Parts: sequence; C-alpha cells; structure tokens
Amino acid sequence: MNNSDLLSHQQRLLVRSAQLRASLSQDFQALQTPLNMLDTAKAAAQWLGKHPIYPCMALGILVLLKPRRALAWGRRLLTGWFTMRRVREWL
Repeated sequence: MNNSDLLSHQQRLLVRSAQLRASLSQDFQALQTPLNMLDTAKAAAQWLGKHPIYPCMALGILVLLKPRRALAWGRRLLTGWFTMRRVREWL
C-alpha cells in the first residue's frame, strides 16, 4: 500500500466512525426516557430509605382512618412480597 491508499483508507474509517457514533446516539435517545424513569425511581427509593418516618406516618393515618382498606392493602403488599421472594429464588 502506498501513502495515498493509506490516506483514503483512513478517511473511510473516519467517515464510518462518524456514522457509527451518530447511529449510537440515535439508539441511545430511545433508551434515555426509560433510564431517566429508573433513575427517578431509584432516587425516590433511596430517599424513602433515608426518611422512613414519612411512609410510616402515612401508613398510620391510613390505618386510623380506613382500617379495612389498610388491611386489604397490607394483604396485597404481603402477597407481592412473598411472590417477589419466590421469583428471586427461582431466578
């Protein structure tokens, strides 16, 4: 290969690299919204973990005002918790 062949090959590689970067950027745009939602959910879960008094207060108010509804939700949450544990063990 002579110098001009190497230069043309380099130019083709640079063009291909630019095309791949543009394609990757477009593909990432489709994932950006779900990833942002996951980041928000993670931040909310971390905040709740650091401030457990607020969900406990909400639960206490719910139990005082609507005990039947609290029991129904408690059953649902407990069922979901056990199901999640079984699925985690299965995986």
